[in-house]
Amino acid sequence: MKIKTGDKVKVISGKDKGKVGTVLRAIPKENKVVVQGVNIVKRAMRPTQKNPQGGFMEFEAPIYVSKVMLICPSCGKPTRVGYQFIEKNGKRKKVRVCKKCGAIIDK
Repeated sequence: MKIKTGDKVKVISGKDKGKVGTVLRAIPKENKVVVQGVNIVKRAMRPTQKNPQGGFMEFEAPIYVSKVMLICPSCGKPTRVGYQFIEKNGKRKKVRVCKKCGAIIDK
């Protein structure tokens, strides 16, 4: 999966198309991500010790990673992601690269 926790992404399909948010959690086994402010669902919760009031809770549900595109930090546009090997301190390191501008995405 080419998208990691903390990445800024744009939703490209579905009911939240066009929204931009940060990835809160990545679930590689299911090919899904949880994006802040996207795919909000309501659940009825029973009263518990943590939540004595109960009632309806709103939270972000996971969406498929194919429905989001990474936003490049340097050019600010949604882009596909490539990989490159760079030499750093005599060691090869695999980094993510923007397909539009060629900038390195990983720090």
